[in-house]
Amino acid sequence: MNIFKALSYQRWALLWTVFILILCTIKMPDSIGGSGFFFTGFDKLVHLGFFFVLTILLFFGKIQSQHNYSFRSYTILKIIVLTFILGASIELIQKYFFSYRSAEWWDLGCDMIGVFMGVFGYVFLHKSNYNEKKN
Repeated sequence: MNIFKALSYQRWALLWTVFILILCTIKMPDSIGGSGFFFTGFDKLVHLGFFFVLTILLFFGKIQSQHNYSFRSYTILKIIVLTFILGASIELIQKYFFSYRSAEWWDLGCDMIGVFMGVFGYVFLHKSNYNEKKN
């Protein structure tokens, strides 16, 4: 499969990645911290959600490209490594390129919790789908 065809299956994941990069690099208004909606640690929850959705979209693209739910450990490993590199890169970009953003390694930890939640969901649904076909 050529690279452009493979990327076309990942279009939603690529768009979501751009969305994550934009939101993680823009300057946030100072008034957000005092708002009643946001709470201490809200940004950690956002990171977890961003990467959970990204993981689900990556699996969705993979399923679309192979036209089945086949379970491959190598695919899971690639998604974990790719999302780790993305999360670490975002933190390094924030640390070295933006004076109004700061790198927090807890953000990367929350990114990875979101990734593992997505992986768990994929494995769980795969097992359910496999068992239904078996019966």
